[in-house]
Amino acid sequence: MRLGLCHVTPPPAIPLGVAVTVARPAHIIYNVNINNVIKETAVTDPASSTKDRLGEFEQLALLSVLQLGGEAYGGQILEQLEGRAERSASLSSVYITLTRLEKKGLVSSRMGDPTEERGGKAKRFFRVEPAGIEALQESRDRLLRMWTGLEEVLDGGLATRGA
Repeated sequence: MRLGLCHVTPPPAIPLGVAVTVARPAHIIYNVNINNVIKETAVTDPASSTKDRLGEFEQLALLSVLQLGGEAYGGQILEQLEGRAERSASLSSVYITLTRLEKKGLVSSRMGDPTEERGGKAKRFFRVEPAGIEALQESRDRLLRMWTGLEEVLDGGLATRGA
């Protein structure tokens, strides 16, 4: 979906000779060049930015939390990754990924109660937010579009597409 240019208040005054890009509401980017000339650019489908797309491990982490009933802690998520996805990982890589997903607004976390078995430490529980489910759906749809028409190739019928 292509967004049209909107007329909104330009960014605040920028000193002459400073080159910056300022993000503004309504998905308009103001590019301010060295001559202090402002150029409005509409962003084409801002949700499709590569920084917003999920990597494979991020997808697996989100799916693991959902598989565990919607709220899980790192150790459970790691078990899901190793068991269901047959993906080996370290607990620290799981937490790094979950922290990144939380910064993106795709998961949220809360601290549980401290337990004796953990030496008085609390577990950090994660849950997938609606934006996380939407990101998973978009990722699945993108992959399914790419898989479409390749059944014969993937089932061993052809060595290469069109051969």
